[in-house]
Parts: sequence; C-alpha cells; structure tokens
Amino acid sequence: MLKTIQERIASITLPLRIITAQEAASECAANDGVLIDVREPGECQNQPSESAINFPRGVLEMKMAEKFPDAGKPVYLHCASGVRAKLAAEQLALMGYENVSVITCPVIDICKHFPE
Repeated sequence: MLKTIQERIASITLPLRIITAQEAASECAANDGVLIDVREPGECQNQPSESAINFPRGVLEMKMAEKFPDAGKPVYLHCASGVRAKLAAEQLALMGYENVSVITCPVIDICKHFPE
C-alpha cells in the first residue's frame, strides 16, 4: 500500500531537529556549518538562496559523502516546503551524519537570514 507524503513524513522515526532560518544562520556562522538546498536546480534558478549549496535530493547522499566526509559537520537543510529537507535529514542521519538540522520556512526567509 502506498503512503501519502504526510504518512511518509510521519513515519520518520529518527528525531529531526527543526529550526528557524534565524537560528540556523546564527548557528551556522558560529559552528562553521553548511547550508544545503535540496531543491531541484530549476527551482534554485527561479528563487535562488545564494548562500546555500545546491545538492538536489536525488544526489544528496553522493554529494555529501564526497564534499563533506566529516560526520560531525553541522548541516542545515532547506527546500521549498520542508518535506524534502525532512526526508533528506532522515537519509543523512542514516548515513551517520550527527548534526543535521531542518529549516522549514519559505525560501525568502532563508535569503533574508543568509545573505550572500
């Protein structure tokens, strides 16, 4: 039986750390974290978040392991609605990343708190 996206998100058993863009920006500056945008490239082109690295959800695991092999690296994930960021956070935690946070706000808030 197929799950709805709401059921899939509800089925995440790992604790997800959900924070605001303001909290993420403050922490990221203090702890040398990385902001990852898991939207598709076309979405990023239409509404860019210049401070973020774009690793689309489909290649996230490969790109993260290649670019950020330190499991302790603070990672801040965002997308357009929070759904992909939550799914991405679950996958990164399953890979062994220890410090993953999800930002669930509109992209405009990301841009406001993470200036270029």
